Amino acid sequence: MESIQAIKQRFGIIGNDPKLNRAIEKAIQVAPTDISVLVTGESGVGKESIPKIIHQLSHRKHGKYIAVNCGAIPEGTIDSELFGHEKGAFTGATSTRSGYFEVADGGTIFLDEVGELPLTTQVRLLRVLENGEFIKVGSSKVQKTNVRIVAATNVNMFEAIKKEKFREDLYYRLSTVDINIPPLRERKEDIHLLFRKFASDFALKYKMPTIKLTDDAVSILQKHRWNGNIRQLRNVAEQISVLEQNRTISASTLQGYLPSGSSNLPAVINTSKAESDFSNEREILYKVLFDMKSDLNDLKKLTMELMKSGNASDVQKDNEGLIQKIYGEPQKDTSPEEFEDMEILAIPEQTEDHFDPEDKNQDKYHFAEEIEEEETLSLQDKELELIKKSLERHQGKRKLAAAELGISERTLYRKIKQYDL
Repeated sequence: MESIQAIKQRFGIIGNDPKLNRAIEKAIQVAPTDISVLVTGESGVGKESIPKIIHQLSHRKHGKYIAVNCGAIPEGTIDSELFGHEKGAFTGATSTRSGYFEVADGGTIFLDEVGELPLTTQVRLLRVLENGEFIKVGSSKVQKTNVRIVAATNVNMFEAIKKEKFREDLYYRLSTVDINIPPLRERKEDIHLLFRKFASDFALKYKMPTIKLTDDAVSILQKHRWNGNIRQLRNVAEQISVLEQNRTISASTLQGYLPSGSSNLPAVINTSKAESDFSNEREILYKVLFDMKSDLNDLKKLTMELMKSGNASDVQKDNEGLIQKIYGEPQKDTSPEEFEDMEILAIPEQTEDHFDPEDKNQDKYHFAEEIEEEETLSLQDKELELIKKSLERHQGKRKLAAAELGISERTLYRKIKQYDL
């Protein structure tokens, strides 16, 4: 078995980080077997090196090695690319075509960005992993294949499974062994080594002296977050190698090639929290509306009792709790005479059936009618009002209005149709 250092030299891997060494060690250990491997890590960390190591150290090294970028193949043609198709299977299928699983029989297939596979294709892939069988598009004949599958993804697979974008059973089939490649920001000691390697390569490529960094520049290089990982570092090294006349690069010069406003801290946008906050606000609004309706009902009940009985002291005694709820705690002991002086309750002994338009207390009856009118306001009316305001605010754009209201666009369309907006 080759040593880790020998493997690094053979495959051009730079770095001495313990996590990187552990990833290479796991690749060496699983290579002689036919175990499925899932390589995880951020975009640009160099995940493509692991499948090559596994293939070259396995008994399949004389077979075909095919790397497939699943995210780059359109959903409509990916089944045909992977499993092949029969002549006439779809428009444009003028001849029978062999897919990658047929061509790579006896070898290794590297499925890069496997998290981007459509769910229908995931079902077909699961069958290959379970019993080595597949069916061409447009065919009913079951074919056998003997391939080793190594997959890679930068997607959080557990989140994808939770959102039902990736099959859980397929994940466990693919990740018999999980090899994680650490991001560049966790390999600070390797950053300068990689930069020097890239600088040397570009000096040879463009036939010019190699660039060198000052100590301050090295410090900035190592502190930078490198969201694009090795790919971004290589890009910066190439730019500086081509553009800078002075081959000694200072900290200020290097800073000019790094993204402005970059931070060493990750920017986390919690969309679920924002949605939750809006949902909570909506619930509070509904609760306030229900409480208002309840208070109006209580006020109506108290007013009607006064209108019917005309005896303020009896009403006060029977509805003491309700009065306190509406008007608050009394300042002192409220006498019946003082209670009768309250404008809201100073209604003459008269019923709705004997309402006299010429009565000097007509305004008070109008107030009672307004209470009745406001009480009929329903949650449906408030919902209609909220929808109208949201649509006006977003100039009729349903998608934005639906997002603000916390409902689906389809539900909003149904509501618009229901209220004839």
